[in-house]
Amino acid sequence: MTGVLITGASGGIGRALARLCARPGVTLFLWGRHEGRLEETAALCRARGAVAHIRALDLADGRAALAALREDDGRAPVDLLLLGAGLPDIRPPEALTEDPEVVLAMAQVNFATPVAMATEAARLMAARGRGAIAAIGSVAAFHDLPQATAYAGGKAGLARFMTALHAAMAPHGVRVTVVSPGYIDTAMSRRLNGARPFLMTPEDAAARILDALGRNAPHVVFPRVFVLLKWLDALLPRCIVHRLMRRAVVRQSPA
Repeated sequence: MTGVLITGASGGIGRALARLCARPGVTLFLWGRHEGRLEETAALCRARGAVAHIRALDLADGRAALAALREDDGRAPVDLLLLGAGLPDIRPPEALTEDPEVVLAMAQVNFATPVAMATEAARLMAARGRGAIAAIGSVAAFHDLPQATAYAGGKAGLARFMTALHAAMAPHGVRVTVVSPGYIDTAMSRRLNGARPFLMTPEDAAARILDALGRNAPHVVFPRVFVLLKWLDALLPRCIVHRLMRRAVVRQSPA
């Protein structure tokens, strides 16, 4: 049986990925913080013929996540690890900085735990000579976002780690991909008050992620317009970019 472990499977891209992967002969390990929503995802996957197990887990506890990964891999070897869980945060306009406690939690969930899990999964997969790992980053990684320093910083670190892991694991039969999407129509993005240009559905994003893994692409950005914005940001002087970024007002509704 093929084992697939998905973090952030409670909804959004994680649920869409689970549905695409669900078929007879596949064992799905569905992780998230909301047990009820995980059960809904599991029911959809079982209806497609897959075996589905749920695990309610907060990735802020990195050691617990590593122990759970090893446990699930012992039940059915994880051939595909999809790291989709993440936390958003935007500094309120009236605040000088983001809340340091929130920054700490975001660093754990958006960077530290995913890269530790990817490392352990790579070790297990390399011993078997097969496997694939994908992490969902963000186009925020390419920009100095003064209202979202923790989010942009964590996603930038994740992207660099995953491309480095791709280089390390290529000789060992383990495919590694980081995906940097723009706006996806998920509960996370719906908290943003304002325009969400080039909005994509979770199903479209999930299909692109699995396609990128199939091609063993180290890094994929979509929609493609964000590649142009990435290069434009890199070419402009920092003083101009930062002035423009500071003028942008972005608000976030409570979770």
